[in-house]
Amino acid sequence: MEKVVVVTGANSGIGLALCERLLSSDSQVRLCLACRNMERAEAARAALLTSHSSARVDLLHLDVGSVPSVLGAAEEVKTRYSRIDFLYLNAGIMPNPTVDIRAFFKGLFSRNVINMFATAEGLLTQQDQLNSDGLQEVFATNLFGHFLLIRELEPLLCQPGHTSRLVWTSSSNARRSAFSIEDIQHRRGKEPYSSSKYASDMLSLALNTHKNKQGLFSSVICPGLVMTNLTYGILPSFFWTLIMPIMWLIRIFTNTFTLTPYAGAEALHWMFLQKPESLDPRAKYHSLTSGLGTNYTEPRIMDLDDEMTEVFFSKLLELERAVRRNLSEKTADSEHYQQYINRT
Repeated sequence: MEKVVVVTGANSGIGLALCERLLSSDSQVRLCLACRNMERAEAARAALLTSHSSARVDLLHLDVGSVPSVLGAAEEVKTRYSRIDFLYLNAGIMPNPTVDIRAFFKGLFSRNVINMFATAEGLLTQQDQLNSDGLQEVFATNLFGHFLLIRELEPLLCQPGHTSRLVWTSSSNARRSAFSIEDIQHRRGKEPYSSSKYASDMLSLALNTHKNKQGLFSSVICPGLVMTNLTYGILPSFFWTLIMPIMWLIRIFTNTFTLTPYAGAEALHWMFLQKPESLDPRAKYHSLTSGLGTNYTEPRIMDLDDEMTEVFFSKLLELERAVRRNLSEKTADSEHYQQYINRT
């Protein structure tokens, strides 16, 4: 039976590696690459068809950082497919990252080097900005756009007698200390990426609480430390040239340095092979690579608070209603809307 799999952010990195692995493991997969840049999406599709000439690979224009784009893409999906088996929520951004160079070199030659690379704690900040919808760009792209997409696609995801899966690409950088329930968009902080990834961990748990009875199951993975376009954007290229030999050496002693997109996609692909009932909704499933280069998946319990998770879910529903109301009334610059958005 054909399995419809939608992957956001599928034109490069972990997303593209996942698509390659899915096509290699199951001939019944029908892929939908949901991407913002259609030129790159076309190139990704061509590359996949080169090695899998008979595969069914569709393209969908989707900018998860734009509410109108999400709504338009969801309508397109509903006209193409009668159901969705897997929705991989993989797209994400880390704009204008700034590295504390002093802390970086101090950590590079310390016992904390592995944790520093794995979590970027105390090392990495970003400069966020508002998008055209009046939302913080990182929050909108990494979390809210995906949430809105799920809500729009519920008719295809929550069908009687059918099980559908959501799989979030989270991060080891997802930390509770970076998130504030009083500032869910992280307007006043300097770690929007970490905040948004912790928020996705909470949202996954909330979706399981509210949607499992309707046949929709959500899971979270961490790809480990992977060298992708996002990672390379953190430091100047000559820095990576200098430290890559060190990173490959460190990989012998730690399992979190997956380094390649193929290895980073291990947990994403592993999820495709599992029955949702066997998975722990409170666990994050990590892509890991042994010192000998063996890739495997391991669950680790997330630091989540049930009460805060439910409050957060309610806030997202309130924000969704405000955004929809704003679009229907065409009052994007209304004072009332902006005042509400600024409070979230």
